[in-house]
Amino acid sequence: MTSLLSDERPADGLPDPTLLPSPAGQLTRRAFIAEGGATGIAGVLASAPMAASAAAAAPAGANAVQPPSSSSVPLALRVNGKSHAQQVDPRTTLLDLLREQMTLPGTKKGCDHGQCGACTVLINGRRINSCLALALSYDGAEVTTIEGLARGDELHPMQAAFIKHDGFQCGYCTSGQICSAVGMLREAEQGAPSHVTADVRRTGPVAPLSDAEIRERMSGNICRCGAYPGIVGAVREVSLMPRRSRA
Repeated sequence: MTSLLSDERPADGLPDPTLLPSPAGQLTRRAFIAEGGATGIAGVLASAPMAASAAAAAPAGANAVQPPSSSSVPLALRVNGKSHAQQVDPRTTLLDLLREQMTLPGTKKGCDHGQCGACTVLINGRRINSCLALALSYDGAEVTTIEGLARGDELHPMQAAFIKHDGFQCGYCTSGQICSAVGMLREAEQGAPSHVTADVRRTGPVAPLSDAEIRERMSGNICRCGAYPGIVGAVREVSLMPRRSRA
């Protein structure tokens, strides 16, 4: 069998077509490749002085990616019961403000796309994904993070229940899970139905919460460790407490 890299002629004795002279006015494959290579080399050699002169003329650091210019804007927030005045870039998310500027790292950055719930905080008692929220949108709001749920050394009932029911493993999603659970119970008290609520026309608190209700209402918070049975158990226990004791 003739190798593709061999100079031997085909077994039928016919000459290699690429070695035959081409008719007048036609370009053979070998001539095309040769001419193309020569043209490419000539182009590279011709462009080299132009590239060198352009590089010499460019100022230092011109190739570095420069962020778009932006002016800081004043922002007032009440975070965990304390008033804060900040100067923020208008593009700053609430999550980055809490973590980077206010040194509150309990709120976690997970997917950064609003899909995992690790960044959940409470705004005026309502749960939101802080990675999707521009900080300026909540000027003057009351923000509660995981650091603000406890009262001094006394844990919030939801925090204590998570420990009791082993509702976490690695713990990365736990702060978002707890904040979400606190906000979720408030929603149920206000009568907000879920996808599995039997009678959505019924007014008043949705109680008691079944395990199906808890799972559905907490479905926006992902636990990659799979500690869901403990999470459901913790939320169930707190949901059965008197309202005053779990505030």
